[in-house]
Amino acid sequence: MNPALIEKLQAVARAAEAAGHGKKMAVYQGAAGELGISVPTLQRKLKEVAMQKPRKRRSDAGSCNIPVEELRVISGYLMSSMRGQGKRLASFERALEILRADGRVKAERLDEATGEVVPLSVSAVSRALTKNGLHPDQLARPTPKTQLASKHPNHVWQIDPSLCVLYYLPTKAGQALQVMGEKEFYKNKPANIRKIEKERVWRYVITDHTSGWIYVHYVLGAESGQNLAEAFINAMQKRHAQDPVHGVPLMVMVDPGSANTGAVFKNLCAALGVHMQVNQPGQPWAKGQVENANNIVERDFEHRMRFFENPPTSLEEINEYGWAWMRWYNATQKHSRTKNTRFNVWLKITAEQLRVAPEASVLRELAVSAPESRKVSTHLTVSFKGNTYDVSDVPDVAIGEKVMITRNPWRDDDSAQVVYTDGDGRNVIQVVEAQKVDEFGFKEDAAMIGESYKAKPDTRIDTERKNVERIVMNVATDDEAAAARKQKAVPFSGSIDAMKPITDTPLPEYIRKRGTELDIAAPKVELRNLTHVEMAKQLRERLGDEWQGAVHFQWIKQRFPNGAPETELDEIVAQLTRPQSTAAPLRVIN
Repeated sequence: MNPALIEKLQAVARAAEAAGHGKKMAVYQGAAGELGISVPTLQRKLKEVAMQKPRKRRSDAGSCNIPVEELRVISGYLMSSMRGQGKRLASFERALEILRADGRVKAERLDEATGEVVPLSVSAVSRALTKNGLHPDQLARPTPKTQLASKHPNHVWQIDPSLCVLYYLPTKAGQALQVMGEKEFYKNKPANIRKIEKERVWRYVITDHTSGWIYVHYVLGAESGQNLAEAFINAMQKRHAQDPVHGVPLMVMVDPGSANTGAVFKNLCAALGVHMQVNQPGQPWAKGQVENANNIVERDFEHRMRFFENPPTSLEEINEYGWAWMRWYNATQKHSRTKNTRFNVWLKITAEQLRVAPEASVLRELAVSAPESRKVSTHLTVSFKGNTYDVSDVPDVAIGEKVMITRNPWRDDDSAQVVYTDGDGRNVIQVVEAQKVDEFGFKEDAAMIGESYKAKPDTRIDTERKNVERIVMNVATDDEAAAARKQKAVPFSGSIDAMKPITDTPLPEYIRKRGTELDIAAPKVELRNLTHVEMAKQLRERLGDEWQGAVHFQWIKQRFPNGAPETELDEIVAQLTRPQSTAAPLRVIN
């Protein structure tokens, strides 16, 4: 609008205001005729140039009498219909309609002019929710986060695996690194994803919480305990002269996935004295540093591979490129928190804080699967996964007791590991090999009959058995104990009074109770004579080592040609055990 038209419109607005109520339309009609426009057009232009009086505020504006309990029910219904990404499926209108019909909420007001109860509008309910801090948009906001600190480099490491958009495509010339195109591998084409599932590349990123150091390690296949342990083991090693970071951390933070909390990684951490901190589900911010490091690796390094004239043809090449980038990034890029490079901050670690890791081969021996309990046989062997293993070299092993045995994922199927606790309370792992057998099922190193004799070394129980036997026989050597046992020496040389608790216990004397005698004719009991064989069986059980088979059996037949009742066995035992000087010698009569 030009200045002249603006001035004319302002004059019309003043004239209409002065005309008062009911006379403004005449002013508008006259001015519209002069300007050659319609009245609605004139009024629209007047709004652009004239100041409008504020609309009178309702007397009940801003007030809402909905109880907080009802507001909470409304908010809960809306929150329950919300998807994980924050999208609400139920609208305010539908939520109010359902909750009112169900009688859960009223959400109404009283019209003081008419006395009518009127349902509150959606906007009024929304304002009430906002005023009370119960609006779904307010409740969906994240809770305040606490900034975490660590003591020194290698105090806390964070680990996070992530699936890359890279995979290997087998070709005639070998394998070529490919990028998963969005059109070819989007979510509605799962068949295409299954084709390359085993060739997909996973990225393990590890960060040191204090320095912010970033380590990246690529693996094939899937997220697994073995891949996690391999990345962790390599991160602890001395890798390159331009990469100073190494050593065993005191704590490692992981997500609660099955691979992260599985036996392989847990056993590795336990053996190294690393505390494994498992974050609560649904809290990625607990290890936000490594989440951000994953993003840095993807954006700063992996995009470069799109421009490689000759893309990597093996996983080793990808890792070599990744480690070269890692060394450059940690050495040159300053961390926003420390205002220094990550390597420079890590180098502040002291000798006491740096726990040097064993060799990778030793660490792989520690990363074992969950041990299983197996019972030790009389040959000091255990059966495990179809093989038999000799555990005679395991300390304190004993027949009939159980050992914990497991297989190492980095060794072949014929190797297992026994896990036991030493005197200091630490877990010790001892490798045992499966026994080899010949074509007849004998051990290859078994003692050959008539040629060799291989006695098993004494177990802990064997040693204690001999100690106990020497104490019982009251001698100093095993040979003396055997001789004393053969002579049927009294245990503890007769120094123990086995009846002492009985003889030393005073017992009361009881008054005889008066009773009534029964007049019963007792039947006569005729005892059957035992046969010679039956007598021999019972006498052999009573005499034990003193039973002389053929001699005693002939003696029974001679003395008792028709057998004898069982009641006479005690006298027969006494005769057979009577010293030879006072009894007739036994001899066999043909």
